[in-house]
Amino acid sequence: MTTPPSGTEPPKPHPDAPAPGSALGTHYSGCFGCGVDHPTGLHISAFTPDGLSVEAEFVVGEPHQGAPLLAHGGVLATAMDEVIGMSVWLFRKPYVTGRLETDFLLPVPVGTTLHLRAWCNGISGRKAYLEAEGRIGAPDGPVAVRAAALFIEVEMEHFARHGDAEAITAEHHDFEVNP
Repeated sequence: MTTPPSGTEPPKPHPDAPAPGSALGTHYSGCFGCGVDHPTGLHISAFTPDGLSVEAEFVVGEPHQGAPLLAHGGVLATAMDEVIGMSVWLFRKPYVTGRLETDFLLPVPVGTTLHLRAWCNGISGRKAYLEAEGRIGAPDGPVAVRAAALFIEVEMEHFARHGDAEAITAEHHDFEVNP
C-alpha cells in the first residue's frame, strides 16, 4: 500500500517550490511535530536541498523517552510522519497521512541528534508514495528508523471543516479556504 503503482514516475519540482537550500516553514505554529509554539513538541525545522526532498534534524529530549533514556517508538514514528509531511508540502498541495509504516532498526538514546530525510517515489492521482529515514549522529550515520507512507491529497477545506478554519486562514495565506 506504500509502493507506487508500476510505471509511476517520481515527481518533478513544482515551479513554486522553495529553491534548493531553502528553509521550510511550519505546518502550523501549534503543530506537535514542527510548531514553534508547542511547548513539548519535536520542534523539527527542515530545508529542501533540491526542491524534491526534505532534510531535518530532531534532537531527542527527555520528554520524548519511552524506556529510560531511550526515544519512544511513537515519537520516532511522529518524526517520520512530520518529515514526510514536510516533503509533500513541496508539491504545493495539502495532503494527509493515509498510511505510515515504520521500521525501528536501532535504539535512539535521549540526547541523540537524529538526521531525517524524506522523499517522494511517485504521485498517482491523489495518492503520494513517500519514504523517510532517520540516521543517528550525522547525515551518513547508521539508520535507526525507516518509514514508508501513503499520503492523500485533500482540499484545504478539509482542515477548516475538521479543525480551526480561523487558524488555517491566519497561517496559510497562500491557500484559499472556504469552510
